[in-house]
Amino acid sequence: MVQWTSTVGAAQLARQLRSQQARPTGPGGRKPPAYRALADGVRLLVLEGRVPVAARLPAERELALALSVSRTTVAAAYEALRAEGFLESRRGAGSWTAVPAGNPLPARGLEPLPPESLGSMIDLGCAALPAPEPWLTRAVQGALEELPPYAHTHGDYPAGLPALRRMIADRYTALGVPTMPEQIMVTTGAMGAIDAICHLFAGRGERIAVESPSYANILQLMRETGARLVPVAMEEGLGGWDMNRWRQVLRDAAPRLAYVVADFHNPTGALADEQQRRDLVDAARSAGTVLVVDETMNELRLDPGLSMPRRVCVFDPAGSTVLTVGSASKAFWAGMRIGWVRAAPDVIRSLVAARAYADMGTPVLEQLAINWLMGTGGWEEAVEVRRGQARENRDALVAAVRRELPDWEFAVPSGGLTLWVRTGGLSGSRLAVAGERVGVRVPSGPRFGVDGAFEGYVRLPFTVSGPVADEAAVRLAAAVELVRSGAGAGADAPRSFVA
Repeated sequence: MVQWTSTVGAAQLARQLRSQQARPTGPGGRKPPAYRALADGVRLLVLEGRVPVAARLPAERELALALSVSRTTVAAAYEALRAEGFLESRRGAGSWTAVPAGNPLPARGLEPLPPESLGSMIDLGCAALPAPEPWLTRAVQGALEELPPYAHTHGDYPAGLPALRRMIADRYTALGVPTMPEQIMVTTGAMGAIDAICHLFAGRGERIAVESPSYANILQLMRETGARLVPVAMEEGLGGWDMNRWRQVLRDAAPRLAYVVADFHNPTGALADEQQRRDLVDAARSAGTVLVVDETMNELRLDPGLSMPRRVCVFDPAGSTVLTVGSASKAFWAGMRIGWVRAAPDVIRSLVAARAYADMGTPVLEQLAINWLMGTGGWEEAVEVRRGQARENRDALVAAVRRELPDWEFAVPSGGLTLWVRTGGLSGSRLAVAGERVGVRVPSGPRFGVDGAFEGYVRLPFTVSGPVADEAAVRLAAAVELVRSGAGAGADAPRSFVA
């Protein structure tokens, strides 16, 4: 059975290797042998997620020609990578990237700290903010006023309350995507929506293409359904999707599903432009792949005057290729577990039928609260409060990290809730362990990758501001010193949850 799930062409790999920053020389300033430099370059690309795990590498002769080196050099580099566990090979199937056996790979993130622990530990694990009051209280009060008629029913609405389905459909129609209530299913958060989609479309062993990096909780949800994840590397910084890679993966791996976050991607913060959106929908349609688009961050544009591209579903208005997932949890409050799916009516009917064996339906009171917000203009006002909070936190955190950790690299996103940070060559997993010791919790990069990628990264959410942001950066700098001294080494943090 073939073990690789994607391929990397010789020209593409050569470009990536040449684009790397100059590597340190060996002891005494000597340059490493050519094969060693090549092996180190490939290993770094794998660890940073620029080349996915389980990606088939070019044949030795092809890569030698692309790099203008001898085939012996490439063969020696491949042999070194095999010896170190970063490459596997089989006669007739070629060679594909791997990570060393025996290394514990963190599959999840960090559990939200209980409120009583917040005094001693700064929590940078969850990208979630406090409720935007007074709108939470007002929404609940409005819901209570609307509740009596529903209290006389059985209370089970597997597709969601008709009023809220109609409200969400009307909002999509106002955005230029004509939508009927029959195209909407209300779910228990975005996670509930994607869980239902995965169980309906991607049975055990099915392939799902995912951005690399991607949202940690969704990756773990997909693993637990038995899916085979096919990572597609993102462009550097805030470049968004690499469409050449997406076309190649959709063509070669033929995944049943593809999961993407087009708006202020979690964790990188990238915003896919309109042409990328159009091209990805076209590529998914041609490949017969169902495209799941997570819009939970869509409302969180932080830079004033930012012009947002049209929604991805604009390019598939019938909802036959694009399944859109939305949520109130990021834009409003994580405690308000209301999400939704927009898709073709027949897909919605199938999702609703399958749901009867899962959670039956979403709490009525919370649906009424969101319906009240959207119907009164309270949603827009609450989201504006949320944007102000996130913008203030982002600016404070960026300033603090730049001051305390000047060698850390990141691009400042124009929206969303997260900063994706390259940690100056240090292990993100060891920084997470050291951070626990000095009073700051931070999720390491591998939690957002597939099979151990992104070891040199951490994710920092926009959840603290002012003196707390300053103190968080100071504690992260202390964690860096622990790792550099060797005192921060140890087992990776426990596997758990990251928002």
